[in-house]
Amino acid sequence: MFWYEEDVKRLERERIQLDYQPKTAFYGSSTFTLWKSIYQDFDTFFPVNLGFGGSTLAACAWYFERVFSQYENLESIIVYAGDNDLSNNRHPEEIYLFFFQLFDKIKVKYGAIDCTYVSIKPSPQRWYLNDQVKYTNMIIEREIKKREEANLHFVNIYDYYIGKDQKPNHQYFEQDGLHFNKAGHNVLKDELVKHLSNINSISFKY
Repeated sequence: MFWYEEDVKRLERERIQLDYQPKTAFYGSSTFTLWKSIYQDFDTFFPVNLGFGGSTLAACAWYFERVFSQYENLESIIVYAGDNDLSNNRHPEEIYLFFFQLFDKIKVKYGAIDCTYVSIKPSPQRWYLNDQVKYTNMIIEREIKKREEANLHFVNIYDYYIGKDQKPNHQYFEQDGLHFNKAGHNVLKDELVKHLSNINSISFKY
């Protein structure tokens, strides 16, 4: 995991740049790291962006204690990761295990905090992994529903990025066919704002 070290050090400095107490953490891979407007898009939820590099769910679980050491009063954690695990030849079952390992660590530190897993997106560059993407999403969603824990959530974004030809819609992706462009992030923003509003019937206090 040493190749993430510089990114993790950057995240350890992120807290001192904020002039408010963060309430909502976005944790995961470049889907969050490259989201330039994330602080503006979620300002009413007091966000902190803790995405790093091309992180995997395995790395998210590994570095959790370090990355979150300065955040004691969070109310919600949004997780996006898993597609990099698949591209590194991890099996869906391994990704499933890494997510619930991360969730267990979140529970130890924060108790009954809201924790949301965002489904893996279908990207043009990794379309060859589509069957594994769908299976990974399915087994994680199934387990979340099975557990019936009020603070554990699944947000399925997969279908929003599929075109009429049943393939990834290029209008939502950068030219690399992997990362979201502004339109792609706007779709995700709308879904997550709606989700965060639903799980927080009482607005965050300033």
